[in-house]
Amino acid sequence: MTDVHTPAIRSKNMSAIKARNTKLEISIFSALRRQNIYFQKHYVAGRINIDLAQPHLKRAVFLDGDFWHGYKFQGLKRRLSKQYWVEKIRLNILRDKRNRSRLKRQGWKVLRIWEHEVKNDFEKTVKKVIVFLK
Repeated sequence: MTDVHTPAIRSKNMSAIKARNTKLEISIFSALRRQNIYFQKHYVAGRINIDLAQPHLKRAVFLDGDFWHGYKFQGLKRRLSKQYWVEKIRLNILRDKRNRSRLKRQGWKVLRIWEHEVKNDFEKTVKKVIVFLK
């Protein structure tokens, strides 16, 4: 399937996609604040952007969207229409692995939360994050 937009319009549309303060992030942040859990959002450790962190305890939580971070990528890539998207998501997966490994080598504990976990069972996912951060 070919793109119905010009490259300039596609670029404009893609740049409008939020990378911070997504619905997923806001819902988790709000739930943690209601529980009086201390954290910093969008913390930068070196060159690694952590969605939710407790730097003094070296705890990092990544809140990853299923599509952008390649959940079940093997099945997904067969359905993607352009090689561009396959490569983009493949590189995101590699970057995520590299970042988690770097943090772990620096003594951080790392938790990854997937978008579908939050949607399927919000309360259970919030409890998982709270237990990890305490």
